[in-house]
Amino acid sequence: MTILDPARVTGSAPDGAPDGPGELVRTELVRRLGERLGAQQVDASTRRRAEYTSDASNYRVVPQVVVFPRSAEDVVAAHAVCRELGVPFTSRGAGTSVAGNAVGTGVVLDFSRHLHRVLDVDAEGMTALVEPGVVLDDLQRAAAPHGLRFGPDPSTHARCTLGGMIGNDACGSHALAYGRTSHNVVALEVLDGRGRRWWTDDPPADLLDELRGVASAHLATIRTRFATFGRQVSGYALEHLLPETGGPTGTAMARLLTGSEGTLATILTARVRLVRQSPATTFVVLGYASMHEAADATPALLEHAPLAVEGIDRRLADVVVRRGGSVEGLPTGDGWLFVEMGGDTPEESLAAARAMVADSRALDSVVIPTAAEARKLWRIREDGAGLAGRSPEGQPAWPGWEDAAVPPENLGAYLREFDALMASHGVDGLAYGHFGDGCIHVRIDFPLYEQDGAPGGAARTKAFLEDAARLVASHGGSLSGEHGDGRARGGLLPLMYDAESVAAFEEVKRAFDPEDLLNPGVIVRPAPVDADLRVPAARPAHALGLPLRFAYSHDGGDLTRAVHRCVGVGKCRADSGGVMCPSYLATGDEKDSTRGRARLLQEMVNGTLVTDGWRSREVLDVLDLCLSCKGCTHDCPAGVDMPTYKAEFLDKHYAGRLRPTNHYLLGWLPRWTRAAAFAPRLVNALTGVPALAGLAKRVGGVAQERPLPKFAERTFRTWFKRRELAGGGLRGGEPVVLWVDSFTDAFSPEVGRAAVEVLEHLGFTVSVTREKVCCGLTWVSTGQLEGAKRQLRASLDALDAPHLPEGALVVGLEPSCTALLRDDAAELLPGDPRAHALRGRVKTLAELVAELRPDWQPPAVDQRAVVQPHCHQHAVMGFSPDAALLAKAGVQAQVLSGCCGLAGNFGAEEGHYDVSVQVAEQKLLPALRERGDATVVADGYSCRTQAENLAGVRPKHLAQLLAEGLRAQRD
Repeated sequence: MTILDPARVTGSAPDGAPDGPGELVRTELVRRLGERLGAQQVDASTRRRAEYTSDASNYRVVPQVVVFPRSAEDVVAAHAVCRELGVPFTSRGAGTSVAGNAVGTGVVLDFSRHLHRVLDVDAEGMTALVEPGVVLDDLQRAAAPHGLRFGPDPSTHARCTLGGMIGNDACGSHALAYGRTSHNVVALEVLDGRGRRWWTDDPPADLLDELRGVASAHLATIRTRFATFGRQVSGYALEHLLPETGGPTGTAMARLLTGSEGTLATILTARVRLVRQSPATTFVVLGYASMHEAADATPALLEHAPLAVEGIDRRLADVVVRRGGSVEGLPTGDGWLFVEMGGDTPEESLAAARAMVADSRALDSVVIPTAAEARKLWRIREDGAGLAGRSPEGQPAWPGWEDAAVPPENLGAYLREFDALMASHGVDGLAYGHFGDGCIHVRIDFPLYEQDGAPGGAARTKAFLEDAARLVASHGGSLSGEHGDGRARGGLLPLMYDAESVAAFEEVKRAFDPEDLLNPGVIVRPAPVDADLRVPAARPAHALGLPLRFAYSHDGGDLTRAVHRCVGVGKCRADSGGVMCPSYLATGDEKDSTRGRARLLQEMVNGTLVTDGWRSREVLDVLDLCLSCKGCTHDCPAGVDMPTYKAEFLDKHYAGRLRPTNHYLLGWLPRWTRAAAFAPRLVNALTGVPALAGLAKRVGGVAQERPLPKFAERTFRTWFKRRELAGGGLRGGEPVVLWVDSFTDAFSPEVGRAAVEVLEHLGFTVSVTREKVCCGLTWVSTGQLEGAKRQLRASLDALDAPHLPEGALVVGLEPSCTALLRDDAAELLPGDPRAHALRGRVKTLAELVAELRPDWQPPAVDQRAVVQPHCHQHAVMGFSPDAALLAKAGVQAQVLSGCCGLAGNFGAEEGHYDVSVQVAEQKLLPALRERGDATVVADGYSCRTQAENLAGVRPKHLAQLLAEGLRAQRD
């Protein structure tokens, strides 16, 4: 084996520059890996390495190369190259590790990209054979037709991989019923640190000899200090070396490797056990005076054999409400237990639930009647990692002491002492977790932004972690209850285990991986817990130069803090049930996830890997396929706002330089619509000539596949003005101002006319501004923020005009424009009180009806409809008022989730068409193909245009649907 200079292996020059002494190793790595795997599977670009510097933890470790293996043979080949060069080798699934288990200085293998198949489901034997990159929910879908499921179900089930679950010995909410992952692994095919490939039921003979020697040398310690309670996950599971557990063979070997965090062997294939779900379940919520009392009551509940016992507190529920969610259905109390009881029949599970409630000592209890309602409450628990990303005082809260566990009978006492410990260190966090297993999750507002010195934030964080480790050990607990030790807790293991146990860990590591190539720095000879922290290495955004255009009022005015909202939970890598993240769902590439983009922005403000700041091509590249849909602002539990960060970056990236031509064509669209309004027929005739249209699209940077829109021959404003001059319209009614956006005015005036008809039917007198207004949306989406501010100020002036009723509500028809007025206006113009007032003044049509005409019975439409909510409406205003209004009108609505794919200027830009179509194929196009005679409803101009372009269907705006109903009612 060729061992190169360790300094070169790390790839870090003294000043952190990417072209330091690591360049030699990286060049050789790329050459050898490319020869054996193919160049397409090997990426050492700065951008790709930046995407993989972090997982879901606090840690930042820059890899040399990222590899995307397509087969087990590729993994073996990559490992061989690493052995030849002495380069560390780290396995990675979805990168959802909160402990820093999935980052490394050498080669990082992403198993999730290609090795994600369910190879076999053996219904009779109740097992499944899977590749390590398979997502848990995909395995569940494959097993469900057989009435089976994989038992453990961590909250990241929609994106976590089986390989990652095996690496960490993941558990989830139903571990009470089904055990940890280690209890559900039958056999593993692995590659050990010596390069040997074998199955756990036939391990190498010399390895067995070494492991038996470890067991013999430490027999008493292993028997007394390991497997002391159900959630002892920290360190290696040495109990599986004991003769009474079968020794290190077969299932015992598989269980020993489960939870070893990729430090002993790399998983190639796994045979896992499946279980049958309880035929019937009843979901109960128990209310207590506090989390402490809820913890005290938990041991008594365990006597009733619940399937799950989960705890949350009032403060976490308050976060949900502040973010516009609902916690309806929770009983009286400030701490709650979610308890699921099983049975062979609904009556049996309900009886079990009643018996459990009788012993619960709860202040109040609620039986949740339907699975859908239970699912809403479960989602609060599943989103806990992101929802708890802010302390009760609104400070950033971090993992690090993420999942300590104690025996359940000690949980109440432990929580009280833990709260006191946090108070003594001046930190706080929102606790929740698996109370039935004694496992507590909490994110804490560690002072990571404080620079080391007097006193340093990293040093204060380390001091807390050491005290927390001593506390949990004093209660007979484990530093980790399911997430593993990683970089966050490996350095604390000597505070939980004695010296003999730590020595045994080292001997086991040596038996499997004598050269310490597999995920070094984790569990054995760990890095210090305060080394490689990501946030302390970041610079404030002003260090990059150029003033920020947005206020970032929720992040202290600092873009650095804003982009570090992303701690990597990875919800953007799965179908969230909302909008986020459409480009990742289309491409499956980490660079196109919200998390991948955030990592590049974080590296930009760090400045050691991405070194050219606002001019960075790498950052521009990852932002290219961001649709600016704003889905992440709602669906990301950490509240990441990538469209704002993208607009800010584009604003600085092109400062003082020529922009792409589509920024001028599409970004200045309101200007062109005003010009076209003088001769719309001529413009339409010219753009209707294929050669001229093709030339215009080439010059303007517009996708050739995208038809150019047709301008209305008479704008809405022209119609409204002529109507006023003719004496039309309702007088004397309650005043409202109709916001005449550029899309409604120039392209869809029929929507505006329908809105006026509905508003006047409701008794409103409708006014419009005399000047043409523009919220600045197209300037924002192309990063022309000074222009956006000018547009917005002019529009605020127009709304203040004397002819308009002072303070009247403003009704928006185009959701993207309405959302900008409601959300971005105050961030763009933080010093203008008029912009802040818009948040309460601007309403959608459905909101206006709900708030001012709640008793109105809309006309009976009585038809089926496929409804595509606009992404910005989903993210900012919400769709509930629209759904309620449609239901009152008798519409049987199939409300789609996900983005239409056009997303304003995105899908019209050259190079984006294919992705735009792929996004539409997620939800919109399949629904349109299967709609039958259903009406299609979409308030967004982009959504209507996409449906017409790709499916030949022209949807209706809600206002049009209601206006048609009113006419039919009159007839």
